Amino acid sequence: MQKRQKRFEVLEQRAVNKDGFIKEWAEVGLVAMDSPYDPKPGLKIENGKVVEMDGIPCAEFDMIDTFIANHCIDVNVAAEAMAIDSLEFAKKLVDINVSGAEIKRLVPGLTPAKILDILKKMNVVELMMAMQKLRCRKTPANQAHITNVKDTPALLAADSAEGSFRGFQELETTVGIARYAPMNAIALLIGGQVGCRGTLTQCAVEEAMELQMGMKGLTAYAETVSVYGTDQVFVDGDDTPWSKAFLASAYASRGIKMRFTSGTGSEVQMGYANKKSMLYLEIKCIMITKGAGVQGLQNGSISCIGVPGAVPGGIRAVLAENVATVLLDLEVASGNDQTFTHSPIRNTARMLMQFLPGTDYVFSGYSGVPNYDNMFAGSTHDSDDFDDMLVLQRDLQCDMALRPVTEEQIIAVRNKAARAMQAVFQEVGFPAITDEEVEAATYAHGSKDMPDRNQPEDLRAIEEFLKSGKTGLDIVRALHKHGFQDVAESVLGMLKQKVSGDYLHTSAIVDENFNVKSAVNDRNDYMGPGTGYRLEGERWELLKNIPQAISPEDI
Repeated sequence: MQKRQKRFEVLEQRAVNKDGFIKEWAEVGLVAMDSPYDPKPGLKIENGKVVEMDGIPCAEFDMIDTFIANHCIDVNVAAEAMAIDSLEFAKKLVDINVSGAEIKRLVPGLTPAKILDILKKMNVVELMMAMQKLRCRKTPANQAHITNVKDTPALLAADSAEGSFRGFQELETTVGIARYAPMNAIALLIGGQVGCRGTLTQCAVEEAMELQMGMKGLTAYAETVSVYGTDQVFVDGDDTPWSKAFLASAYASRGIKMRFTSGTGSEVQMGYANKKSMLYLEIKCIMITKGAGVQGLQNGSISCIGVPGAVPGGIRAVLAENVATVLLDLEVASGNDQTFTHSPIRNTARMLMQFLPGTDYVFSGYSGVPNYDNMFAGSTHDSDDFDDMLVLQRDLQCDMALRPVTEEQIIAVRNKAARAMQAVFQEVGFPAITDEEVEAATYAHGSKDMPDRNQPEDLRAIEEFLKSGKTGLDIVRALHKHGFQDVAESVLGMLKQKVSGDYLHTSAIVDENFNVKSAVNDRNDYMGPGTGYRLEGERWELLKNIPQAISPEDI
């Protein structure tokens, strides 16, 4: 037996060596952002119409090329924008003397290959500099996943209350059993408003049910409407860019905020990458989103992060796709929502690229629960990491929208949310939430600490609820009747948002006074040192004072 070098024996046991890696394989699309098969930039316009794009004549356009040419390319600025050398354009992205507004005026005139050519010129630090300048909303925010493997409603409400109280402006759930969706949506709606008024909530399930829940007032937004960069993947999903645009208009016309979802590596994962680089195909997805008139995009290799994570430069490409999204003046919920590695170092390094410059949503799914309860396959960081995240904010004077809390505060909001759910269940005819469940949810770490429920009874009650025609207003009445007037007012406030439609603006969040903060009235104005969002003043004083910090008075 060959004698081993002991340091290599130790290294073999490191967590990172449990990860999967592959050398570039351009023929199947396993290349991050520089495939030899990617087209060269080019654009020809005749009589105000795109007749050739990136070397492809319009007669040979597939449906994605057709949609982009007809609905995304701005022919009025195309000649000016395409004439700028890609390296010079890349320099504009990091130049503090060139405004984000000027860049965004030009970008709609660029083709997918031209945007790719620009982003390839930039390293990771330069991409972060571009993100800091170009993100749409000045103030960064965050989104949490709130799920559990048992679909336990009291626990969902308690975890939602804790999540919104800790600072997450959006909460997203999904289900273990599909028919639980309305009950889970109600849990997030109530719990989110207990923790902080104005919290936006959603339930990610099949699209028809998502839209139905939104119309009933059980959810405030949606983001699981997926778009893809090759025709074959769209066809496999029985969709087209036009059908996705129609669905987006259905959400918007009913006052429901929504984003599309995409991500580098999805086409490779589905076997139809057409030899193109992951980033090139993702840029097409972003342009489809822009052309459809949707206000934002959840991307950052959503649900397929292991694919770019396995190839050279793949995590750089993930940051580049986030930057491409804000280039097109779209809200970006920038991933970090699915773990891709056994290494905590890699997980954190991947997250820092969005945290440090700030994005509209640093996580499009921080796991606000233990990862064993995360039904979205586990996030890069979870509820066990809350204190680490607070310390990172404090260490770097950088904001991921979380705030320090005390144990007493969390016990109080968790208990209130569970009791509010108990009252609503009693009033709308759902199977009772027992005092034992309320107590367990108040102090639980996760679903392992919760008693089981009678699932057949829950599911029958959900069916009856959907058939009854009850809506979010019935939730408001139930809360008010049982003494939760403040929560009732908050839920009613969220229903009113669907009437005003203000939170359909790009990068919209709702504050605790039900004022909408978006790219319209909170536009990112970064132009170098001393400008843009600064973590200072009252907010900085709050983040300095983590509970474990020793006060001079205590010494």
